[in-house]
Amino acid sequence: MVRGGGHGLARVAVVVRAGAAPLFWAGVCAAGIGALVPGLTGRRIGGLAGAALFLVALAVVFYARRGRYAALIGSAARAAKLDVLQDRAVSVRAWRRGHRWWLLLALAAAVASAFAVPIAGGLLLAGCGAGLWLKAAWLGRRELAGGDLLWVRVDWLDARAGRPAGKTVKGYRTTGIAAGDAAPGGVRRRTAALV
Repeated sequence: MVRGGGHGLARVAVVVRAGAAPLFWAGVCAAGIGALVPGLTGRRIGGLAGAALFLVALAVVFYARRGRYAALIGSAARAAKLDVLQDRAVSVRAWRRGHRWWLLLALAAAVASAFAVPIAGGLLLAGCGAGLWLKAAWLGRRELAGGDLLWVRVDWLDARAGRPAGKTVKGYRTTGIAAGDAAPGGVRRRTAALV
């Protein structure tokens, strides 16, 4: 908690997007390794199963908790002057540090699954990452439509700096579209924002 009654705020879209690249590229890596292994089912069946799993994972991750996000967005309040906006890099680093062992475990499981169904485990993991990218983009469209950026209190995130729509999150805060160092959707700003 910040002195004087303010709170540390992290961008909602940044927290969502933080896991997209590690999951996607870990999945691509695991699928590439899996393509070298014939497995029990063969590469063709593994590839087809993997493509289906990619699409299912993408859809599940993208649509998961959309109602909860929408409710939190609808009841968002303006950020206070004493609230401190967390840098994009800090939010991303906190999420990735908190999830590093889960990411390594998921990569190991995806590679190991290639001995049964080649490629499929990796594409499942990549689908989860792609779903997070799409969800962050959806949040970015909501931010642009409302003309406000969405923030969540850092102390309401879970112990691994994730779950920006979890049960402990009681509401979002909003700022102007130029606040912070991340553009709508959580991407890094290309140019300095005009204030």
